[in-house]
Amino acid sequence: MPVTSKYQDKNVEQILSDVVNVLEKHKASNELSLMIVGNIATNLINSSKMPAEQRKIIAEKFAQALLSSIDTE
Repeated sequence: MPVTSKYQDKNVEQILSDVVNVLEKHKASNELSLMIVGNIATNLINSSKMPAEQRKIIAEKFAQALLSSIDTE
């Protein structure tokens, strides 16, 4: 079952493009780029106003979504 987003594809694609452009501008390797993206995710989860006990659940759901979106072939 496809996941539907409440965000417009155009908006998501523009932000994604902007982030990729910044990483390319800084000539960030794949390893560094993944580290930065991981740090962004961690900072967003930790700085949110959600209760601390919910943060682990959100992180696990994020990790599951990431794993399900990886091409394995």
